[in-house]
Amino acid sequence: LQIGLIMNTLKTIKNAIVCFVLLPRFLVAAVMFWLLDFLCIRKRVFFRMKEQEGDAIDPPLCISDSNRLFSLESLKAVWHGHKLDFLKAAHLGQVAPNTEVVQLEDQRRSRILDYAQDKRPLILNFGSYIADSLVVYIEEAHPSDGWMSTDAPYQIPKHRCLEDRLNAAQLMHLEVPGCLVVVDSMENSSNAAYGAYFDRLYILQEGKIVYQGGRGPEGYRISELRDWLNRYRDGLERSSNQVIHV
Repeated sequence: LQIGLIMNTLKTIKNAIVCFVLLPRFLVAAVMFWLLDFLCIRKRVFFRMKEQEGDAIDPPLCISDSNRLFSLESLKAVWHGHKLDFLKAAHLGQVAPNTEVVQLEDQRRSRILDYAQDKRPLILNFGSYIADSLVVYIEEAHPSDGWMSTDAPYQIPKHRCLEDRLNAAQLMHLEVPGCLVVVDSMENSSNAAYGAYFDRLYILQEGKIVYQGGRGPEGYRISELRDWLNRYRDGLERSSNQVIHV
């Protein structure tokens, strides 16, 4: 009984620290969302962002005029994303969390690192779709019964069970034929370990994280992924062309 009381106390203290650290950035995001609900401000902000867009390979950040940003559901989603990012176990240069995922075709359970092959880089693409590549479908960022987006190609409700998540992932698989797609467990272990909500890119190599992308959607940079792979390829070519003089 005493051990349980101590654990609950420690958990409460931990949650209080998380709230204290995250509250300032959350309030900034909330104010930004409130301002962006004014169409004149939204159009001006996104026009400037479009002017400053770098590489055309990166997906543009688009929000239609009909989508409301400042709402209870949106603020809950933003807080959830900030909290997952803050508490994630995945960090650049450290050992990659070997979390459980579920295969789409036969519903067999496996682990993230099961898909890594020798020393080849393994790209983890969380949330949406794009070396070896593994797409990990996680909880919906904009469910039809939550923070709904009219820009979404499909209206998918919150996943109530694994079958719901597998069925929704089948729609994603249709968009990326030939790409290996797995789904996160209903405990959201991969999402939590990698701070993947809303979407995120990683590269794993030999069990370690060698590239960690920013939180999506604004931090989802395919150009950074491409640049890393180009540098990796150039390094392999230099190694294969190196002449050793004795």
